[in-house]
Amino acid sequence: CLATLIIMLVGDTYTLINYVSFINYLCYGVTIIGLIVLRWKKPKIFRPIKVNLLIPVTYLAFWAFLLIFSLYSEPVVCGVGLIIILTGVPVFFLGVYWRNKPKCVNRLIESLTCWGQKLCFVVYPQCGGAEVE
Repeated sequence: CLATLIIMLVGDTYTLINYVSFINYLCYGVTIIGLIVLRWKKPKIFRPIKVNLLIPVTYLAFWAFLLIFSLYSEPVVCGVGLIIILTGVPVFFLGVYWRNKPKCVNRLIESLTCWGQKLCFVVYPQCGGAEVE
């Protein structure tokens, strides 16, 4: 989010849309690859919707063409999109991978989460214990 805000202040909206569209295409393709890998490695898992593998493989062929064409035609935009994705790596290590965080860090993360939930109205806030009605 911080990187997006900085780009919005510095650049124009058209460029930001290009960055986000590259990131979306990349994420969609990785998701389809994950689907195919799971179908191959764990074929017995319950799936509410199961499609013929020809559909995701065909999608991946078109996806690869679009991604390679994007990398060839606009390498700077794709590079900035990858940098935007990589800004999430430190957040992952601080929030998910680091298991034995000090209590002050856990309290900070919990308060930021609660604040974000209240700000965006996404989840009923349960900060500071259960509320009495």
